[in-house]
Amino acid sequence: MDLLRFTTAGSVDDGKSTLIGRLLYDSKSIFEDQLEAIERLSESRGGDGQVDLALLTDGLRSEREQGITIDVAYRYFATPRRKFIVADTPGHIQYTRNMVTGASTANLAIILIDARKGILEQTHRHSFIASLLHIKHLIICVNKMDLVGYSEEVFNKIVEEYKDFASRLDVQDIKFIPVSALLGDNVVDKSANMPWYDGSTLLHTLETVYIGSDVNHVDPRFPVQAVIRPQTAEWHDYRGFAGRVASGVFKPGDEIIAMPSGFTSRIKSINTMKDDVKEAFSPMSIAMTLEDEIDISRGDMIAKPNNMPTATQDLDVMLCWFHEKPLVLGGRYFLRHTTRDCKALIKEVRYKIDINTLHKNEQDLRLGMNEIGRVRLRTTLPLFADPYAINRNTGGLILIDEETNNTVAAGMIL
Repeated sequence: MDLLRFTTAGSVDDGKSTLIGRLLYDSKSIFEDQLEAIERLSESRGGDGQVDLALLTDGLRSEREQGITIDVAYRYFATPRRKFIVADTPGHIQYTRNMVTGASTANLAIILIDARKGILEQTHRHSFIASLLHIKHLIICVNKMDLVGYSEEVFNKIVEEYKDFASRLDVQDIKFIPVSALLGDNVVDKSANMPWYDGSTLLHTLETVYIGSDVNHVDPRFPVQAVIRPQTAEWHDYRGFAGRVASGVFKPGDEIIAMPSGFTSRIKSINTMKDDVKEAFSPMSIAMTLEDEIDISRGDMIAKPNNMPTATQDLDVMLCWFHEKPLVLGGRYFLRHTTRDCKALIKEVRYKIDINTLHKNEQDLRLGMNEIGRVRLRTTLPLFADPYAINRNTGGLILIDEETNNTVAAGMIL
């Protein structure tokens, strides 16, 4: 059974948490004690008799007091067809960085639009971020259809307006579903209130969307996380290179090249915690042994001689800035890319993106919190990277403040 990771996004009060709660509730993915707890809490808050399903994902006290999402909440559930990991992300502008974090590993994004309000600035912002993160599948849920009389005209108007905006985004698979998260219309079960809609429900769409081609199985990349040397009587001569396969396929007998040394060898065996395997692919965690004793350590990259990543110290990246303190031109930061750590210098800010218009701003180059821009970096060590559009695992990086160890930015290599 395969796994689908998806995230929710949208403006404040669009009903993201309620939608996820409804999805869990109607698909029978809630334990009885969880349901009893939120029923008691809903009653204590003076509800109208309805269970507040948003409480399933809004776990922080400040979230429940304000009725908003602040942190990223992860929930796990499964149906007979597929397993799911959902990241419920905040809608407020000041929490855009949380949305980037939650969406960074997603195969699909659900973007909610309030049927009464239509497309807002945050709709543009979250759609652009989903495109920037190369999420290949978008589901646009036009929510609160019950508050506009289940109007087909309202739904069609929002669809046309969104399609006009989305024509400037790099997303090929976009689906539109009219829903009422509060009442459950078209979430798990087909709605009798919208006979004019002949498409699938949200859950059926999540179960059937094809994600097999989303993983890069073409470019073999294995960032080395650790070298395993047990030095016991049983495993006296064992020397394995452990890590998670970033992309591509590795098999025993394959010729490999270690970067940055450039030494070549062949794979002797591929080991897991349970047994040896005949092939390894993303996202498997493995230990790899080689036929030759070559110098490999943490931060090195194992690839294949006929398909190598680019080794470079100069990087062009799209950077989403997370921190209250703005980016400093000429500033020095720690950089983490796959398993490789080094220092990086901000050489140039080329432009900043206007989220609403998607235009490039080359005048105001001050990159503040939640802003996105194209930046030129210089690193102290070569990185073995691919463009983010081709390989999300070897195309992504983070910047860390040297003094506080706070993550200040996430970058996508161009």
